[in-house]
Amino acid sequence: MTVPQPPAPPGTAPNNGRAAPHGRWRRPIGRGLAAAGAVATGAALAVLVAQPDAVAPSLTGPTRAVAFVGAAWLVFALGGWQVRRLPVRTATVLILLGGAVLPLAAGSAPPRSSDDMYRYIWDGRVQAANIDPYRYVPAAPELADQRDDFLWPVGAHWCVPADAVDPDHGRPLAPGCTLINRPTVHTVYPPAAQAIFAAVYLVWPSGRQAPLQRTMAGFALATTILLLIGLRVMRADPRMAVLWAWCPTVALEAGNNAHVDVAAAFLTGLALLVLARAGTRRASILGGALLGLAVATKLTPLLVTPAVLRRRPVLVATAIAGAVALVYLPHVLAVGAEVVGYIPGYLNEEGYASGGRFALLTLFMPTAWAAPVAVAVLAAVALRAVRTADPDQPWLAATTVTGAALIIAAPTYPWYALLLILLVALGGRTEWLAVAAAAYLAQYGPNLHLTTESAQRIGYAAALVTVVTVAVLRRRRTTTPSAAHPLGVDT
Repeated sequence: MTVPQPPAPPGTAPNNGRAAPHGRWRRPIGRGLAAAGAVATGAALAVLVAQPDAVAPSLTGPTRAVAFVGAAWLVFALGGWQVRRLPVRTATVLILLGGAVLPLAAGSAPPRSSDDMYRYIWDGRVQAANIDPYRYVPAAPELADQRDDFLWPVGAHWCVPADAVDPDHGRPLAPGCTLINRPTVHTVYPPAAQAIFAAVYLVWPSGRQAPLQRTMAGFALATTILLLIGLRVMRADPRMAVLWAWCPTVALEAGNNAHVDVAAAFLTGLALLVLARAGTRRASILGGALLGLAVATKLTPLLVTPAVLRRRPVLVATAIAGAVALVYLPHVLAVGAEVVGYIPGYLNEEGYASGGRFALLTLFMPTAWAAPVAVAVLAAVALRAVRTADPDQPWLAATTVTGAALIIAAPTYPWYALLLILLVALGGRTEWLAVAAAAYLAQYGPNLHLTTESAQRIGYAAALVTVVTVAVLRRRRTTTPSAAHPLGVDT
């Protein structure tokens, strides 16, 4: 905030007649240089997410991916710092540009680190043929006429042998190789996500990966716009939207790998902003219904629900449950219990059911204890959120619950952190971005000659230390008397 200066004495030139002209020139020049620096940083980030091989062609082998992701996060840290120091109008333009360009740039290449998109395309195609996506596994003979050379090329990574049978029903499966991961199990994606897959396929039936990449890039940009508007409405600093718009995880996991998590993040952000200003019962119902749709897109927004139950809890919880039930109902009527899909099998496959995947917890306890302890710790964090969350800023408590869940679960999939990045942009708790970065170390640990478990422990332990340290320092600052002026926002 600019502090007003006392008027100059009569007959005296302001600031001795020389400082004023110097200040008038220096400030625009400084801002111009700062804006130019931010533009250059954003351009470098766009190159990194679009053409990583062109940045360091001398790097070969497994170190390339690690160097690329590390460089992208360093450039993002510099760019975010620069943008947040710019005037709001200038920063808004750059945030919008980054929010549009970065996911599209990342989507200029096929998916680099995930094959989930091919399941999305398949589920959309099956629905376009008027078949419920939960009824058959991709390798089912009933779906053999849906195969094409793109999703079922010779020599693809996922192959179904001639003697394969459906693990749930014991029926023979049609052999072949495919880009679709786990072709012998049912889909794991909830009904709202399935609606997105079907819509994309119906609009672009001949498309391959590009339509889904552009759709998810559109959700990423829509979330950027939502943050810019929502932060202003909440009288917060809209420049915090850069933490979402310029984050490498958003560009790579939404624009390149086209994960549906970005759609769930958009719906969650919209729900939280509605609920934060829910002055009427109708607004509470609307906010709860939006959050229910987010849960029906990807289950992770369930982690947000404890933070929104301080205001009209019964009404909000009923709206959430009602929206989930409404989108599940047609599939339940069509396929019954098959609507659960591969969710139980996925949890078992990933080691969460047995407790082996809780990398930090298994440092201190037997594997058999890890799962119940993880549930107990997360339940305690969620209960605290229910009791202490600020209904006008529910994203603060939601950040803690979501971030704690990721630290406990220690996933090796960076796209699970998209929801957390949204919450960080809303609440400004930047230290939690360390959790999103830790997921890349867990994913690429083998490239650094680490076991996956060691990489999880190193990455998520470092993130936990970062979060706790910053929380302690913040508490000390807020409890120490200060005569500093409140911060203003340059426009």
